[in-house]
Amino acid sequence: MRPRSVLTRRQFLRRSAGVLGAAIAAPAIIPASALGRDGVIAPSDRITMGFIGVGTQGGGHLLGGAWTYLTGGYAARKDVQVLAVCDVWRDRRERAQFRVNQHYAEVYGKGDYRSCEAYVDFRNILDRSDIDAVLIATPAHWHATMAVMAARAGKDIYCEKPTAVTVRESQAVLAAVRRYGRVYQAGTQQRSEYNGFFRKACEYVRSGRIGRLKEIYAYRDGGAIFWPKRFGPAQPVPDDLDWDLYLGPAPELPYDGNTGAHRFDIGELNWGQHHYDFVQWATDSDGTGPVELFMADGVTNYKYANGVVVYGKAYPGEPIGGDGGAVFVGTEGRIAVDRDALISYPARIAREPLRPGEAHVYRSESHSGNFLECVRTRKRPICDAGIAHRAASALLLGGVVKQLGRSLKWDPAREEFIGDDEANRMLSIAARAPWGV
Repeated sequence: MRPRSVLTRRQFLRRSAGVLGAAIAAPAIIPASALGRDGVIAPSDRITMGFIGVGTQGGGHLLGGAWTYLTGGYAARKDVQVLAVCDVWRDRRERAQFRVNQHYAEVYGKGDYRSCEAYVDFRNILDRSDIDAVLIATPAHWHATMAVMAARAGKDIYCEKPTAVTVRESQAVLAAVRRYGRVYQAGTQQRSEYNGFFRKACEYVRSGRIGRLKEIYAYRDGGAIFWPKRFGPAQPVPDDLDWDLYLGPAPELPYDGNTGAHRFDIGELNWGQHHYDFVQWATDSDGTGPVELFMADGVTNYKYANGVVVYGKAYPGEPIGGDGGAVFVGTEGRIAVDRDALISYPARIAREPLRPGEAHVYRSESHSGNFLECVRTRKRPICDAGIAHRAASALLLGGVVKQLGRSLKWDPAREEFIGDDEANRMLSIAARAPWGV
């Protein structure tokens, strides 16, 4: 059963103030944590969050992992209160709930502390008026649907990549976020993390340090999603799995034992948005996209209006770039960057500090911190819905070319293929009722 009437902490504090006023003559002991003393942020000032999907990726965000860059994850942040977790697997959600409540009991010194609830249906989280923001880390085929529904429910959103699995879905996410005035941060954390390597490379390229940019090697090609006509041999659904909610927008198909997060993926759908987000950023293309796509050497490639060509493969012989990065080739030099290193040829390009008159871009040193700051201030995050839409679109357009195996021309203003009805039909995919966006 979904909660329909929830007393928020803010409402509780307001009502409590009235009660305290009426009983002013009686002794009252208010915990320091409720007043924000001893380094503890008062409950009314914490951002309340719900986590949808708490497997490897979502569980890392929640409790600490390689991509959270903070020991203990969001649950360890003093400015966050985790009120709910959700997963279609019972063991995952109950384990996450236990660990969150255990952590808060230790922090606040209450052995019976219990504030985090566990749900199988994400709509229970969206129904709660006391939750400010959600983090979505489900399989990719759910991302856009959940993000749109969260925006409609008045929640701010941190969503893992890819933003969507079709261009039309991505457009729907952008429209919903703008219509309902929500903060949206895409999980392309390379804009914030990794010693600023990606930001610096972006600024060097935009500042013309490698001369006129000619070509980019993106290391990943396009990605898409495909609904199979059938799975493997049917098996009994495990008692602790909600198979219908796992499928969601996917066709109603029998359980076959495979619940991998990437089972519907084609090409580089999982990793690709990291690479194309960075390509778009470095080329100052966050508000546009390629104009032509073509196949070569078995991978998808892109051409932009300024003549720059992006190859969905590695730069020959260069060991840097494969882990989320790219190689930028100009008339006067080359820059290679990934999560572990930033190098340039000649070396002085990346060795000399950025000068005041050169290109400076949005700076964030914590992707989760940037999201939370923007939830408070309502500023634009470093990777908001508009930026995420264009990065996802570049990736997904490559997926269309990959499936058709032929060149296509793209109008980035109208967001449609030019003179190709078959390709335009592939900008969307059928969704099982009632999950269409």
